[in-house]
Amino acid sequence: MEQLILQPGKPVALCSDHAGWATKQVVIALLEKEGIAYKDFGTYSEDSCDYPDFAHPCALAVERGECYPGIAICGSGEGINMTVNKHQGIRSALCWIPEIASLARQHNDANILAMPGRFLSPAEAEAIVTTFLTTPFEGGRHQRRIDKIPVK
Repeated sequence: MEQLILQPGKPVALCSDHAGWATKQVVIALLEKEGIAYKDFGTYSEDSCDYPDFAHPCALAVERGECYPGIAICGSGEGINMTVNKHQGIRSALCWIPEIASLARQHNDANILAMPGRFLSPAEAEAIVTTFLTTPFEGGRHQRRIDKIPVK
């Protein structure tokens, strides 16, 4: 896998709730196969839990520059995406096909990929992650737009 957006010395941040745990295992296997470092902020099983407990630490690590990028997974992707996007330095994109992941990186410089674990096959999840990690930000007119996203 060509690794365009990874930053030296910074692991990929991972988090999920119980509904995203199985898909997170697919992501972990892909990262390990590719030799990509990651930090798993939990959860660590399919026992019922609350996604904000894992989403906030993941988002903080990306926001502080300790990890880059992040991948967050829950059942629909919605709740975990909403939670990480509460952080001013986060631009998380909910992606269910590779084309959305590509556009999120190209046009929005998304720094967290959110996925709907209950609605993706392992192959679909791998394709989305691969696209997200290998698609650069285009900059230009898109930079002006994302500069206006944070609340000042």
